[in-house]
Amino acid sequence: MPRPNDEVEALLREYADLVAITGGDAFKARAYEKAARAIGGYPADISTLDADGLREIPNVGRSIAEKVIEYLRTGAMAVVEERRARIPAGVRELIAIPTLGPKKALRLYEDLHISSVSELAAAIEADALADLKGFGEKTQDNIRHGIELLRRAGARVPLASALDTAEEIVGELSGVRGCERCAYAGSLRRMRETVGDLDVLVAAGRSAPFMAALCELPVTAEVVARGTKKTSVRTARGLQVDLRVVPPASWGAAMQYFTGSKAHNIRTRTIAVRLGLKLSEYGLFDTGSGTAVASRTEEEVYARLGLPWIPPTLREDRGEIEAALRGELPRVVTERDIRGDLHTHTDLTDGLASLEAMVEAAAARGHAYYAVTDHAPGLSMQRMTEEKILAQRERVRELDGTRRRMRLLHGTELNIGPDGEVDWPAEFLAGFDLCVASLHSHFDLGRGAMTRRLVRACENPYVHVIGHPTTRLIGRREGVDADWDEVFAACARTGTALEVNAQPDRLDLRDEDILRAREHGVRFAVNSDAHSVPHLGQLRFGVGTAQRGWLTPDDVINTWPLARLRRFLRTGGRR
Repeated sequence: MPRPNDEVEALLREYADLVAITGGDAFKARAYEKAARAIGGYPADISTLDADGLREIPNVGRSIAEKVIEYLRTGAMAVVEERRARIPAGVRELIAIPTLGPKKALRLYEDLHISSVSELAAAIEADALADLKGFGEKTQDNIRHGIELLRRAGARVPLASALDTAEEIVGELSGVRGCERCAYAGSLRRMRETVGDLDVLVAAGRSAPFMAALCELPVTAEVVARGTKKTSVRTARGLQVDLRVVPPASWGAAMQYFTGSKAHNIRTRTIAVRLGLKLSEYGLFDTGSGTAVASRTEEEVYARLGLPWIPPTLREDRGEIEAALRGELPRVVTERDIRGDLHTHTDLTDGLASLEAMVEAAAARGHAYYAVTDHAPGLSMQRMTEEKILAQRERVRELDGTRRRMRLLHGTELNIGPDGEVDWPAEFLAGFDLCVASLHSHFDLGRGAMTRRLVRACENPYVHVIGHPTTRLIGRREGVDADWDEVFAACARTGTALEVNAQPDRLDLRDEDILRAREHGVRFAVNSDAHSVPHLGQLRFGVGTAQRGWLTPDDVINTWPLARLRRFLRTGGRR
């Protein structure tokens, strides 16, 4: 189940939106947004805290603490219910549209009585917004694009949310008597960035106990269909879960079949046919005799097809079958290979935890090294100064090696300006161990200007990593428009690594871009971009995306021993 912290974070964010959409105090809305973010990033379970304990969380005052206690006690928050009642559900739906904020949603409702996404789309097509102040042609184009993004996302669920649900279900079903194996499959096992539905498999002699257990789980909101071989339910968040119970002897074949992808499975079934075999979810069978020749493990199934076991994240029919037949399948990077995190934040800027807390948590994760990269002064809202960053550097040096002998790197996340310039002069940048440079504004530059901007950042001798390169936010904002092959070539030429940002709403670079960049000879860094202690665990999503891009440990600079990493940071692999 979701952590209470996550539930309260979502509720407080909704309340902030409701305050804004009803024309409430902007300062109040912002206060609830800050509190939501702080609670979501708080490492301890807030359900164990009393009001005084809650007030120790940054940005949580007496009033908000009381509302959180109310929710934890009753499952509801009266102020949220009251605000919901004042606004039609369709208007609340409007603020889910990327590019459309609460104030504009309120204007649309009050002036044109628009109360749903479909009504808004129809109004734009009918040119009904033309005379509404603040809704010019460019704004309408942005809203139209936002509606397209929303519809494209459809009912798909973000990877992190789907994984939370899947792990809860697998944990519960694994405890049912008679369970020999239980795991999730499908696009979640392939670590796709969004998931349409969950496939869960159980190996057992009897199916009935597991079908009953799934229907009775707290996460289940609706039973869609219940049978002896397959049961489908829907969670409160609208995610469909399909459970199949297979004989233990068929486990490997079932996992291969239900993991997919469809295109990958077509290729494996084609190979089977050429060998006089038939492949199904129950096993690999001799076509003539009907005798099973492999089924118990995936390794057996692939071996009988003349293939090595293929990691699930590669099963997209993007050349993995051919590579396997040639014996050239990559040994993809794993979370165990990651030796350190090279992009993280503390409460010196927009992080939620102290330097000491982040370092301690990173050491507990077993990192050999860890970089602190708070924002530079180009993001003015962070109020960074030379004095602040130098004081942090001194403290980093004091802590270096004191936490389970983990070594610390002092870095910064620079802002890439419209012309490719970065914060701070060269002589000051020379004092950092590591510089990550990222786009944080001016996302609508033309293709040529954006390309020059990124290339210039790569050419800066003090920039080691380009952070979240495309700036995309999954389902909310597409990446910037640039000639990415030119950018990738510049990265390879200058020895600048590209980040695979592990934040679940970014996963940037995406797997398709990684595949292209790798062809240019680019190096990569898989980073959490953590702004709180729990965020450090998001590395798993970045690793999954890196695997989908066929990255090996040698491609990823933060799998390297510290000595090799330091050489790279000194020379950039080319300087």
